[in-house]
Amino acid sequence: MSVIDLGGALLRRMDPEQAHRLAIKGLSALPFPAPAADDPILRIRLAGLDLPNPVGLAAGLDKNGEALRGLSRLGFGFVECGSVTPRPQDGNPLPRLFRLSEDRAIINRMGFNNAGLDAFADRLERRPAGVVVGANLGANKDTEDKAADYVAGLKRLAGRAGYFTVNISSPNTPGLRALQGRDQLDDLLGRIAAARPDETALRVPVFLKIAPDLVADEIGLIVEASLAHGVDGLIVSNTTLERPQTLRSPQAHEAGGLSGAPIRPFAEKALRAAAEAAEGRLPLIAVGGVDSGAEAYARIRLGATAVQIYSALIYEGPGLVGRIKRDLANRLRADGFSALSDAVGAAR
Repeated sequence: MSVIDLGGALLRRMDPEQAHRLAIKGLSALPFPAPAADDPILRIRLAGLDLPNPVGLAAGLDKNGEALRGLSRLGFGFVECGSVTPRPQDGNPLPRLFRLSEDRAIINRMGFNNAGLDAFADRLERRPAGVVVGANLGANKDTEDKAADYVAGLKRLAGRAGYFTVNISSPNTPGLRALQGRDQLDDLLGRIAAARPDETALRVPVFLKIAPDLVADEIGLIVEASLAHGVDGLIVSNTTLERPQTLRSPQAHEAGGLSGAPIRPFAEKALRAAAEAAEGRLPLIAVGGVDSGAEAYARIRLGATAVQIYSALIYEGPGLVGRIKRDLANRLRADGFSALSDAVGAAR
């Protein structure tokens, strides 16, 4: 076990939110060595972004962009920080983060706790070179015009992020998921499109992050709205409000979004629906229960161009990133693929 993974094992013995804070401090302070070069077979182009590998960090770990240097050295192909809201907010009352160890899962009801756009923008100014850093945008809990908050984030962070994610699928901000309905979505995406710079050189990809609890028809409407308004890709998907009967942890009853291994069937179902609706017209990023090279490969074959991980890191440690990449490269070659892009959607 590496020193980094040993540290992860110690953190798992602590209160989840305290462990989270210590992990961020460690990642921001420790002198991590630069990762080894990635296997060339893992290179992929995602909505104009050239990535050395398709394994990204999902939003939620580094909400304020405090640990980007450390995170950039763990071997990710891209790193997403946030969610960030225009104004600082404390989030929901404690406790709000629960480790379901028996299920290799997490429940959170954090409520977009973050230091706000100004602090976030200052940290992105000092983002490390050599890694794509994305900004996940949210809306303040007490904002009536939530679409305006996303536009504010897009404008304030212009030139500081490699891409933006419009997060309308967190279950922990009242009214947020209603933005996935077609009328509100058209309004939001129309305003996002109007706020993007006209100059091609200044435009970066904008992704939309959706919930896994949507039915196929709803996902189809989101795909069409995204295409109509120039969204560059979908992130499929966020945490779920579902509670599978297979959950064994005594904390399974806690309110909030469930992530980790039990969310896999919901995330896969949503990905299948998105891939079927998109028909190759819109790149997809798969999230939810990705914890191995085999699972990453399965999502890619279902139609994902890239994957993101987060909850699995809590149980597997940062060494998981390298293990996924090595296994993925081996599986690609074993199936006769010479490039990752050739495997995207191969199972459809």
